[in-house]
Amino acid sequence: MPETDLLLDESTRRKLEQISLVATRVRAGAMKGERRSNKRGTSIEFADYRNYAPGDDLRRLDWNIYARLERPYIKLLEDEEDLAVHLLLDTSASMDWPQEGERELNKLLFAKRLFASLAYVSLHTNDRLLMTALTDKGLDHFGPTRGRAQSVAMLRFVHALKPAGSTDLNVMLRDYALRGGMPGLCFIISDMFSPSGYLEGINQLLGKGYEVALLHLLSPDEITPPLTGDLRLIDVETGTPQEVSVDPGLRELYIKRVEAWRDSIRAECVRRGIHYFALDTTMLWEKVILFEMRRAGLVK
Repeated sequence: MPETDLLLDESTRRKLEQISLVATRVRAGAMKGERRSNKRGTSIEFADYRNYAPGDDLRRLDWNIYARLERPYIKLLEDEEDLAVHLLLDTSASMDWPQEGERELNKLLFAKRLFASLAYVSLHTNDRLLMTALTDKGLDHFGPTRGRAQSVAMLRFVHALKPAGSTDLNVMLRDYALRGGMPGLCFIISDMFSPSGYLEGINQLLGKGYEVALLHLLSPDEITPPLTGDLRLIDVETGTPQEVSVDPGLRELYIKRVEAWRDSIRAECVRRGIHYFALDTTMLWEKVILFEMRRAGLVK
């Protein structure tokens, strides 16, 4: 099977090629570039230069500048702007759930498809793309890059990602805010199982000028567990066991607490102007991008 079909089939790719990502609240880092603006106007007046990046259209290269300086620069026009797209994927062990049963309900598979889809849209519209896996060993990057020619390499990068260990979102997001480069539209895909929380890290991103979208992903049995009785539960990230007795009352309490937890994250996101999506793996993952994100104004 071709790498382009490992996560995105041909039919899905055709749908993704019809849309583009939209940033509405990026506070810093906006610069002129290759991406067509949604502002009115058809100016083709020269505006500025920027450094060449892999995937750029060579027809936009200023060969006179290259001849003089021996460095490639791209010419920018006044009615164009550059969107930096940052995609962050939590690859902790808890994302690899469920591990048995229907594979299509696995959180990491669902998340990787969202991750790859957003990247595919970004590359197709020539955005400046940086993809990052949040791993137990640190940040694993693909990019920054741009252009459709990078699609196969991107899909190989996503396909090769493996779940392991635990992820401290506060530490990872703070580190990314310091090292991620030009601020832009930032998507975070995670189950939000982070012992130290997430707000400090997200606040760092917002402070740097990122527009943030949080894709909070759970599996259906994490929202509504099917189990009752005397159980021995094992934390998939730490291996720590816990003996519990689950009766219908405790199960109902658990369901309410999960709902309250998600509501509290949503409220914190609304307070900070963050786009929040409460997802579960029974949803059609294509619908998240083609419908939910379009409704939120992130896709057009």
